[in-house]
Amino acid sequence: MQLFVKFSVYGILVTCLFTTNSLLLAQDKQPENWPRFHGPNHNGVAENATPPVEFGLDKNLKWKVEIPGKGHSSPVIWNDRIYMMTAINTANPSNAPAAAAPARTDAPPGSDRAQGGRGGRGGGGGGRGAAPTTPFDFAVVCVDRNSGSIVWNKTVTSAVPHEGGHGTNTYASGSPVTDGKHLWCNFGSNGVYCLDMEGNVVWHRDLGKMTTRASFGEGASVAVHGDTVVIPWDHEQDSFILAVDALTGKDKWKTARDEPTTWSSPVIAEHNGVTQVITNGSTRVRSYNLADGKLIWECSGQASNPCPTPLLGEGVIYCMTGYQGFAIQAISLDAIGDVSNGKEILWSREDAAPYVATGTLYKGTIYLTKSREGVLSAVESKSGDDVIAQTRLPGIQSIYASLVAANDHIYVCGREGEVVVLKHGTRFDVAHQTNLGEPLDATPAISGNQLFIRGEKNLYCFENGK
Repeated sequence: MQLFVKFSVYGILVTCLFTTNSLLLAQDKQPENWPRFHGPNHNGVAENATPPVEFGLDKNLKWKVEIPGKGHSSPVIWNDRIYMMTAINTANPSNAPAAAAPARTDAPPGSDRAQGGRGGRGGGGGGRGAAPTTPFDFAVVCVDRNSGSIVWNKTVTSAVPHEGGHGTNTYASGSPVTDGKHLWCNFGSNGVYCLDMEGNVVWHRDLGKMTTRASFGEGASVAVHGDTVVIPWDHEQDSFILAVDALTGKDKWKTARDEPTTWSSPVIAEHNGVTQVITNGSTRVRSYNLADGKLIWECSGQASNPCPTPLLGEGVIYCMTGYQGFAIQAISLDAIGDVSNGKEILWSREDAAPYVATGTLYKGTIYLTKSREGVLSAVESKSGDDVIAQTRLPGIQSIYASLVAANDHIYVCGREGEVVVLKHGTRFDVAHQTNLGEPLDATPAISGNQLFIRGEKNLYCFENGK
């Protein structure tokens, strides 16, 4: 009897160990999620991913699906589902671009990551469109990762936009953020929404109407950390940054900002026991304490119309602007108070910086573009020294989509539909080049062995080994 019990217990232990190991193996095979614009670590990098290097309309294309309406919202990924925001003109449900006024060269392209009011295709101004007179459906779309089929399409509100927007902007230019249980989506003047993963609205906030510079439109996303959602609200009236409870939408704190319209999104970083909310701005780069909204540090030195979202490194934040001047600053997160021209600014450059597209920080190198031109350079993240001098990207004249990286390659998408894949290294080395036949303004997403690119009309899934 005792022997039987011993064997029974042994069998149970073996079974438990086998089951546990199987679960761990299954978890190891799960691809890394891409829960927000520019990836899980605020640097545009999918660390363990192996997306295809060579791909196109006739190679390694797993599927493509037309997304209703228009949006520069980047796809975000959680397990087997993809989520993005879109705005559908009810008078013209196709996603053809709206008519625009004559081109203006002072137009900010606006958006964190290449999502917001844009400069024109080919680098010129896209013009400001007339204000719509018909309602738009503001929607969140869920796509099945394996098949490309639309799982659900939830209209959270319908309204006539109060501003016309830049001719190359959309009314869905921020990206969702998810923690796998909820989605948080910033439609700006048309509301901030929390949805569950099946598209049901949990709460929403109406913060009023933004007055953007020359009515060029909106483009920033929210930031989420734990039980807090941070909402940026920089415009031509009373600007502020607001923190709300992630599950209820109720206020936690609100801090006034003396900033004009900004299209950059906040980045949240934990450093030395304090959680900081870092914001780019033409007046000041600022860090706030997530706990109470109080200012931790600030510094001057950026150029106009901040669009790129800050890049997060190890204890360092990299902020950039590229309109009416260039500025790159590497700022230590140890900073306290006003650190303008202080030792906390580890290095800075003024020769080239992106206007719209956020760069990527990959293995100690920052890859970035110049203004909204198809010109790439790379610098060392620790020193700011040159790695790759300014070089024209083949086939890309203008760029809004932010750069992403994985498996020793950098992915760059242009407004002409061109995708250029570069090898990571100390020289400019093109590994692959293809054209998808439609403008590419949203930032790509990478997970596992797949690359997701949203074009003006379609979402593409390219799979390694397909």
